[in-house]
Amino acid sequence: MKAAFYTQHGSYENIKMGIMPDPEIKEDEVLVKVKAFSLNHLDIWVMEGKYPAQIPMPHIFGSDASGVVEKVGKAVKHIKPGDKVIVYPGLSCGVCEKCLSGQDNLCRNYFLLGVLNNGVSAEYVKVPYLNVFKIPEGLSFEEAASIGITYTTMWHSLVTRGGIKVGDTVLIHGGGSGVGTAGIQIAKLFGATVITTVGDDWKVEKARSVGADFIINYKNIDFFEAVKQITEGNMCDIVVDHIGQETFARSIECAKRGGSVITFGATTGGEATVELRKIFGKNLKIHGVYMGTKGEVAHYLKFFPNKLKPIIDSVFDLENVKDAYKKLLSRQFFGKIVVRVD
Repeated sequence: MKAAFYTQHGSYENIKMGIMPDPEIKEDEVLVKVKAFSLNHLDIWVMEGKYPAQIPMPHIFGSDASGVVEKVGKAVKHIKPGDKVIVYPGLSCGVCEKCLSGQDNLCRNYFLLGVLNNGVSAEYVKVPYLNVFKIPEGLSFEEAASIGITYTTMWHSLVTRGGIKVGDTVLIHGGGSGVGTAGIQIAKLFGATVITTVGDDWKVEKARSVGADFIINYKNIDFFEAVKQITEGNMCDIVVDHIGQETFARSIECAKRGGSVITFGATTGGEATVELRKIFGKNLKIHGVYMGTKGEVAHYLKFFPNKLKPIIDSVFDLENVKDAYKKLLSRQFFGKIVVRVD
């Protein structure tokens, strides 16, 4: 099969195009012909060798994809060849206490497709049958490929962990990112007031069109002072910080007494300095989030495409995948960057 891969850690410039063996499925697996996959910052961390595990080489990368079922194992009953599916990247053992209780993202063997095994930057990918979901009617392959990590992480963050409710005020950093646009949509679905941050003026109206009520260009004004002014000093019920080192301390200050601060990313570094008195003094809840559960996916897919719908920034052909990652690192995008495979 045709594939994009790399043979050593480093920048996206190490990506090569070539022919790799077709995956061979077991009786409980599904072979999917990949139509599109979307980019995540996770891809970069793995590519650069920053992921704390041994990565197999040569490595087919990428986690989120959509496509058409090519073949199913003998044990697979709910999916058949020809079905259009989302390839969900969260992999777990399926038999431990956490998996059996519907908390598969807490499985001790949990990892994401395209990290410790081959991913989706190829014509075909194989996954356990529990990791494919039929694409909701009305979504393109490009949109379907943009759902997995972003919407699962944000749904788990805001709904399951944050307990979002009507009337809440929510601060979501990085409103132009994939998770940012997903978070804005989910928060508005639950009737919250949404404050978001962006780093460019051209992203302000785009964030507003997705549903954000207040947009702060953090390069022009301190986001804490802006949040304080917007909320008249009441601050936020939920703060979602996937930026990391540069913002986390001030994100703590943006939460009201009894509020929640959620972290699932560290694009600016992971060594944040935190004043503990501001955590216990305000009775804050700090949530570390790594993805979510398959049950949440089955639930939130009901809201696509009428209530929730991925925002696509741009689409690249597989042969131009390096350009896609160059754009991801430039931060000059709004929504998801997608690569079309077929």
